[in-house]
Amino acid sequence: MRKFLCPCGYIYDEALGDPDGGVEPGTLWEDVPDDWTCPVCGLPKDAFEEIVD
Repeated sequence: MRKFLCPCGYIYDEALGDPDGGVEPGTLWEDVPDDWTCPVCGLPKDAFEEIVD
């Protein structure tokens, strides 16, 4: 599963999702709704960058 970093430092982890934001664990990044925003700072999904190991 992949992880995506917001400029504020929040990490969206596909394995964990964002249950408080309505995104179930296991939700792939491309399946996260386009109107979802960072739960910490409110930036849109397109502000995130994939973390590459």
